[in-house]
Amino acid sequence: MQDPNEDTEWNDILRDFGILPPKEEKKDETEEMVLRLQKEAAAKSYEKMTLAQLKEAEDDFDDEDMRAMETYRQKRLQEWKALQKTKKFGELREISGDQYVKEVTNAEKDVWVIIHLYRSSIQMCLLLNQHLSILARKFPETKFVKAVVNSCIQHYHDSCLPTVFVYKNGQIEGKFIGIIECGGINLKLEELEWKLAEVGAIQTDLEENPKKEIVDMMASSIRNTSIYDDSNSSSSDSDETKCP
Repeated sequence: MQDPNEDTEWNDILRDFGILPPKEEKKDETEEMVLRLQKEAAAKSYEKMTLAQLKEAEDDFDDEDMRAMETYRQKRLQEWKALQKTKKFGELREISGDQYVKEVTNAEKDVWVIIHLYRSSIQMCLLLNQHLSILARKFPETKFVKAVVNSCIQHYHDSCLPTVFVYKNGQIEGKFIGIIECGGINLKLEELEWKLAEVGAIQTDLEENPKKEIVDMMASSIRNTSIYDDSNSSSSDSDETKCP
């Protein structure tokens, strides 16, 4: 029997009279493969989309893609919510003395709070504010605030500045008072980061103390030099205002 799909003149005549059905068009396998790959790529493209892009692309997906996209969208939404919980702060905020209790002492449960009491006329205070601003952005899960010292404590002695208090759940977990304890006039950002990490206020990725060599040299010097005099340890306190 002659193949009705065979490309012959007689079959063409029979088709013209409706005796044979129209000739089946051969499918272009290359075109089919391209279309299939495009569809597969479109179905997977949602994995690289933002939530807003997913919303815009909804009309381009079939039912299967929509189900996969919705699952992925929910996953991204949960990730976003979790990220927002950790990124509560992210900046060094200025507060006044009457905000101290609310923002610091009574801050959110289990939140580390770093407050810098400063005076803008002291260069070391300005340096510390610069470093703290950068660290606030790097560690947004920790609250960083600053306050002009006079708004919090009256008659606070300049020798006690800068002053940094580290709080958690209303308790002072660490404090750095004066230029030396804060790291010195040449304080580097990494050195301050390490100091705050030692207290526990931030989770640093630094592997060791940036000032380790200097600290080791100082410790060695103290061990090898007799600089303590017991008679001096009993000297009387002065009447000047003391640092906390």
